[in-house]
Amino acid sequence: MLNIEHLYKSFKDNDVIRDLSIEIPDSSIFGLVGINGAGKSTLLRLIAGVYEPDQGSVCFNDSDTSLFPEIRSSIAFVSDEQYYPAGSTIASVRTLYECMYDFDFDAYRKYLELFGLNEGMNIRTLSKGNRRRVSLVFALSIHPKLLLLDEAYDGLEPLARLHFKKILAEKIEDEGLTVIISSHNLKELEDICDSFGILEDGHIVSYGDLLEARDSVNKYQAAFKEEKTKEDFRDLDLLHFEQEGRVIQLVVRGERDEILKQLEDMDPVLVDVLPVSFEELFIYELESRGDIHE
Repeated sequence: MLNIEHLYKSFKDNDVIRDLSIEIPDSSIFGLVGINGAGKSTLLRLIAGVYEPDQGSVCFNDSDTSLFPEIRSSIAFVSDEQYYPAGSTIASVRTLYECMYDFDFDAYRKYLELFGLNEGMNIRTLSKGNRRRVSLVFALSIHPKLLLLDEAYDGLEPLARLHFKKILAEKIEDEGLTVIISSHNLKELEDICDSFGILEDGHIVSYGDLLEARDSVNKYQAAFKEEKTKEDFRDLDLLHFEQEGRVIQLVVRGERDEILKQLEDMDPVLVDVLPVSFEELFIYELESRGDIHE
């Protein structure tokens, strides 16, 4: 399990992570979402041990990643900003990994073939998508217990994404892998993550099981004989309100049957219930907190 408690990180006068606490269970895929500048990349670097926290702790399998370097060998971090020295080939980077990690050469060869790469390639001359493949090959070949992916699918075409999703599913099932994925494309996270966290202003403002969160938030479209205002729905846990004449669109957190009963008590002409996507859930959560202006 990954356990983060009261984490702080600042750069000069900029407080990037502030009093962040969260637990992420083993054998799960956690989607980390937030607007640009929310602190997603900084948080991943703190978990990986690239940065040291100013306060608080990051513990993986009961070991503090900043105090015990050996625990970091079980963590693989694929950064959105990949750097390789000039002239680096895949083969030369493999030599480095063999010195630093318990490197699985057979797995490495398998992933090279799967992603259409060969050892002689000069990494700096590759496309962004192929450089992403190289990073994934090496991350997967050390059999990490915790895999951190910053913008996981950026630059990967659909077929490569499907291959990668299948690999993750197999590693979670066979090796108990835990994955944290940060991405701007929430539609890509929706079909792979089983839990999520929304990072805002340096701390987690909402997190939990993705399916449960989506089930607890619904979109209701209702029409009334008489015109209604937002004030008429003040007793609901309202995330979003939109009105066009006598037709109201509401996004409400709460038990669906209870919300429907409250709406039916207002004598609507009709009421429809619509599902909410992960992307919409994220937007409405931010909107309700005032980060997105109506």
